Amino acid sequence: MDFAPYQDTTPESTRTLSPPPNRTSSPARNARSPPPNRPTIDPFGASSLPEPSHFSDEPRRNTGVGGGDVENGRLDVNLFETSLPLRLDYEAMLAYLLLPPAGGVFLLVVEHKSDYVRFHAWQSSLLFAAIFVLHLIFSWSSILSWMLFVVDIGLIGFLAMHAYRDADGLDRFEVPFFGGLASSFVDSE
Repeated sequence: MDFAPYQDTTPESTRTLSPPPNRTSSPARNARSPPPNRPTIDPFGASSLPEPSHFSDEPRRNTGVGGGDVENGRLDVNLFETSLPLRLDYEAMLAYLLLPPAGGVFLLVVEHKSDYVRFHAWQSSLLFAAIFVLHLIFSWSSILSWMLFVVDIGLIGFLAMHAYRDADGLDRFEVPFFGGLASSFVDSE
């Protein structure tokens, strides 16, 4: 075969052609297989349609956990769900461990689903903001400042431990003045 770009004969004339179709009719050659048995699918079958109660305006009963519609009376509340991808007890603990009161303020901004975490964020923010003011007042005395610092570390550990342990029953450990104030803030939200 000549592959030169300028040929005097066309390649189609030298190419071998397919054999012509055989026009003889034999019963074996023309026999066709039967069409495959496909299951018939009814697109409007009863299994694909929702229940008639799906379209009604009547409120439905709670049938499970998660999701819900407040307007239609189907409110399913998961008390242990949080906005961040952390467990509830870890988030409540972080309200005290993330440089209080800044960690509490951060959780107040970010967390919207859990009242338990928001309570501890409010309590941490209020309590440690007041302690920060005390630090400023007693900054003239190094002994009082160090004693207040030790009290800070003890309070952080104590409150973080209670926030972690009490998360199973959602019990709130309230510091005398600031805990009630934090509860009233969370309840009014």
